[in-house]
Amino acid sequence: MKKLYTIFLLMFALALNSVSAQNDPNAKKVLDEVSAKVKSFKGISTGFSIKQLTSKGKDNGTKSGTISIKGQRYVLKQGKMEVVSDGSKIYNFDGSKTITVSAADEPGQSLTPQKIMSGAYDKDFSYKLISSKGGFHEIELRPLDNRKNFQKVNIFVDKSKSLITKAVILDKSNNTLVVTFSNLKTNADLPDSYFVFNRSKYPKDVEILD
Repeated sequence: MKKLYTIFLLMFALALNSVSAQNDPNAKKVLDEVSAKVKSFKGISTGFSIKQLTSKGKDNGTKSGTISIKGQRYVLKQGKMEVVSDGSKIYNFDGSKTITVSAADEPGQSLTPQKIMSGAYDKDFSYKLISSKGGFHEIELRPLDNRKNFQKVNIFVDKSKSLITKAVILDKSNNTLVVTFSNLKTNADLPDSYFVFNRSKYPKDVEILD
C-alpha cells in the first residue's frame, strides 16, 4: 500500500515551466488549453481510482480516494491515509501513527496532484501527442532523468472539457497503474483553512518526522 501511495503521488505532477524544442507543439497546444482552463477554476475536487496491473497483466486490485485542489495547495485522502499541502510544506499521514513533513519543492515531491491536472510539464520531461482518436487526446510523457522510478506516463485529455480524466503509469518493472478521475467539481468552494495542517485531527500518539 505504501509503495502504491508513493507511486501515485509521484505520478501526479510535472511542473509548469519552460518548454524545450524537443517537445511536440501539438501536445503543447492541448496542455496549454488544459492549463488555462484549470487556472480559471475557483477550486477543484475530484474522486480517483487506482488500478494496479502487474507486468503479466494480473489485476492486483483497485484503490480509491479524493483530491481537493486550490492553487498550489491540496488535500489528498485514500482510506485512512491523508496528505495535506499548504503550498510550502507537505504533511503525509500514513493512516496509523506517523506524519512525515517535507518541503513542497523537494525533488522527491516534484510530481504533485495539482500539477498533473493543470496540464503543465517542466524541462524534466519530454512529451508528445500520440493519438487524438475519439473524444480524447492521448499525450505521452517520459522523464529525461532515467533515475526516475517510472518509464512513462500517458495522460488522456477530454476534448470537450479540456480536462485530464485518466493517466496510465508504467514503472521500471513494467507494472502499470491506471488512475481515473471521477465526479470532478471545477468550482468547489474550498476555504483556505481546509489546507492548513491541524495536529489535533490526528491520534494523540502520532509521531511527526521532519
